[in-house]
Amino acid sequence: MGKEEFKGFVKENPSLLKYVQNGSKSWQDFYEMYDMYGSSNEVWNEYLSAPKINNNTSNLDLMGFLKGVDLDSIQNGVNSLQRVVSLIGDMANNKQENTEYKPRPIYKHFED
Repeated sequence: MGKEEFKGFVKENPSLLKYVQNGSKSWQDFYEMYDMYGSSNEVWNEYLSAPKINNNTSNLDLMGFLKGVDLDSIQNGVNSLQRVVSLIGDMANNKQENTEYKPRPIYKHFED
């Protein structure tokens, strides 16, 4: 049993994540269990009781998230960002125009 197989096992069983997040188990603990017992042993019954996620559920979650997004506030943020970028560009252009090098004639000292 290798790391890649374990990664696939974790992707198929996302309920393991909640045990790692709450601190009751670590990924190392789960990997050692996987290495010793494999993926189909009874030791997993306690941890895999949650239903597996299917793609339709995640698509519904994404749609729910998108419904909650306020597009007007996003547009206002983008407009503000565009104004800031434009202002910075204008400042850079003005600085370049003001800092043009004009060589001083050799025979002039200071403002003679």
